[in-house]
Amino acid sequence: MSSQVIKTTEELLRPILEPKNLELVDVEYVKEGKNWFLRVYIDKPGGVDITECGEVSEELSEKLDNTDPIKEAYFLEVSSPGVERPLKTQEDFKNNVNNNIFVKLYEPIEGEKEYEGILKSFDNDLLTIEYKEKTRKKQVELPYDKIAKARLAVMF
Repeated sequence: MSSQVIKTTEELLRPILEPKNLELVDVEYVKEGKNWFLRVYIDKPGGVDITECGEVSEELSEKLDNTDPIKEAYFLEVSSPGVERPLKTQEDFKNNVNNNIFVKLYEPIEGEKEYEGILKSFDNDLLTIEYKEKTRKKQVELPYDKIAKARLAVMF
């Protein structure tokens, strides 16, 4: 059921986001405690503001009320993905070359399941990440299909 709610929400969002030049980053439909939450993350170059989130929320809420794909009560949240936004698609990786990222793998590569460093390239379904091991810089190549989760990472 959760995947159908997400799919329907994505379909309802497309005609709302396209004219506003906004990107759909992610949709989540999750239960936390007794409550259900439908969370929509949107973005654009330079970031989104609260006014844009409010407009999308109002338009989406109206469409959800009309189509009624969710039978139980839920909370709708529309927001920016934040500075550590998830990287979900190949396009996300291509657009974030030279940025700092965090990657979690399905299985270890070179003895590690997690890497954080600068995404040096993304070619032919292969990520190259430059990371530090103690004081040395190293590079690792990670196949795209081995990535469980990835996100931008803030460097301190």
